[in-house]
Amino acid sequence: MKVHPRCTYCLLSRIHMEAELSTDDEELVHEAVRGGIEVLNSLYEPGIPTAALSTPMHRKAYAILNDKDPYREKKELSSMVAERFLPAIRSHVFNGNGDDVAATFKHAVLAAVIGNYFDYGVMGLEVPIDIFERTFTEHFKRGLDIDDTDRMLDKLSNVVYLADNCGEILIDTLVFEMIKKMGGNITLVVRGAPILNDVTMEEVKQFGIDEKVDRVLTTGSNAIGVCLDEAPQELKDALDDASLIISKGMANYETMSEENYRPIAYLLKVKCDPVGEDIGAPKGCSVARLIG
Repeated sequence: MKVHPRCTYCLLSRIHMEAELSTDDEELVHEAVRGGIEVLNSLYEPGIPTAALSTPMHRKAYAILNDKDPYREKKELSSMVAERFLPAIRSHVFNGNGDDVAATFKHAVLAAVIGNYFDYGVMGLEVPIDIFERTFTEHFKRGLDIDDTDRMLDKLSNVVYLADNCGEILIDTLVFEMIKKMGGNITLVVRGAPILNDVTMEEVKQFGIDEKVDRVLTTGSNAIGVCLDEAPQELKDALDDASLIISKGMANYETMSEENYRPIAYLLKVKCDPVGEDIGAPKGCSVARLIG
């Protein structure tokens, strides 16, 4: 995905947010924002990939703040909330379908997509933690706005799953469970180091998620989404060999849509207009789109 002019002030808003998460020192917050503006001024050009701007802007802010993980408390909160409500979410997914694996897989994907809605730092998006269950139920009843799940069923033998945020990764395990039930293998891919509220190997091991998949790889760095220039060869080989790549969330969409891997399924909640315009679904839509 190419950068949109609206991405610029959203990125600066997120840098402001993470700076305030990291420190109470107002001058340091100003310095972090100024650093983001400097990178924006030096790199912004129409037509560049979004992550070519977002990654260096966040890295600059982290360096100024001298903080490798300003979202640590938000990550813990989102994991706590997802863990608390996972039994209720599971009941939505697995109740009422009987032996219909296609319907259950669709519901697991829907739950995972709804989980992507509960994000921190997207400008204009409020995360209604206090009404999580009610909000989840409303979105679940609405269903997927773009639904290619039936076309994914014969492609699940060797899945590479690109994870997104903490918290929602626990809901993703319901998709893992269905893929395993249908005989598929899963390579889970997480960030190589903390960036935003994305899941890393630390959280995967903390919640035993590594035991629910066949192997876990990392992107090799803290780049936004997947930066293949910084990715280990093992990940590149896994992408080449996949029967299906499942790309979770907007950051992975922004980067993987710049590549030619096929087939690839994008699972995400559209949380901003530029992504919505690029993927062809209005803001607020629940998307499970298969390409290739």
